[in-house]
Amino acid sequence: MAKTIVITGAGDGLGRALARRFAADGETVILLGRTFAKVQKVAEELGGAHFAVECDVGNPDSVRAAFATIAERHPKIDVLINNAAIFEPFTLAEVRDDQLITQLMTNLAGPIFCAREALPLLRGGGHIVNVSSESVALKMPMLWMYAGTKAGLEFVGDMWSRELEGDGVRVTTIQAGQMMDETKTGTNWPMDVAMRFAQENAKIGLNLRERPITHYNSVTDVFRAVLDTPADLHMGTVALSARRR
Repeated sequence: MAKTIVITGAGDGLGRALARRFAADGETVILLGRTFAKVQKVAEELGGAHFAVECDVGNPDSVRAAFATIAERHPKIDVLINNAAIFEPFTLAEVRDDQLITQLMTNLAGPIFCAREALPLLRGGGHIVNVSSESVALKMPMLWMYAGTKAGLEFVGDMWSRELEGDGVRVTTIQAGQMMDETKTGTNWPMDVAMRFAQENAKIGLNLRERPITHYNSVTDVFRAVLDTPADLHMGTVALSARRR
């Protein structure tokens, strides 16, 4: 039976790749994104019953409104994929208030807001999938806020697994490694920030230019397998990393 899948941050990157994959598999995809034009473009590309909803996951009112809209058309959903996140390096000395608050609200509070509003629609067999990062284990310089929010999300997801068991809701964390597709031509960080990020990582033996990178489409295979896990099996954490062919 086809699943109804809600994906945050579905306008590009992994979120868009997941939306395309699940739509091709015959699932119904609901695309959430802060910039409506981006998620609407993907939804129009997919056609059919798929649709986009504007949603800033870091704003609880925006999340409430988005899931109220979803509930009008789908009183039950099967999967929530908490994918939306902000990835930006900085040092403690230079970080601005807005950078701290935006990452905290988007990367950690956002998945909590979304899961809370999705829970009534997920009860009785739903699945929450939280997207984390290999940076939690790597402890990459200048990435402490991003990795810290992901580490927090992993802890939260682990606790939810026990809390939501009685509701029939499973929770899985997928730790993703470096990935991209043909549309990614580089970073939008200031050049000096990107250079310092590379230099600081090189100091601890992480050469960013030499590290392998995988394609978003390859990663979607793992999400497919997680969602197809039998109901009597729990998959808590899946750790992914890119490898050279």
